[in-house]
Amino acid sequence: MDLLRSLAYDYYLGPFPLVVLVGFATYALLFAAALLVSLKRWIPWMRRVPVRVHRRLAIAAIVMATIHLLLGLSVYI
Repeated sequence: MDLLRSLAYDYYLGPFPLVVLVGFATYALLFAAALLVSLKRWIPWMRRVPVRVHRRLAIAAIVMATIHLLLGLSVYI
């Protein structure tokens, strides 16, 4: 767990630790999935985007959220 903890809280890409960057990426994926569904009502060319794109965005968000959870809990384990 020390390896996971040091990986999670080291600064690799700027002023934020890796756990925060993974959290930002998770939020962006969730926002993109929700925005895709919302914009299909208003923008006609977005209606051609298949449902599997939304599903893949949601699956990627779940995977990223799980990684974010493991990195966050590595401090307490």
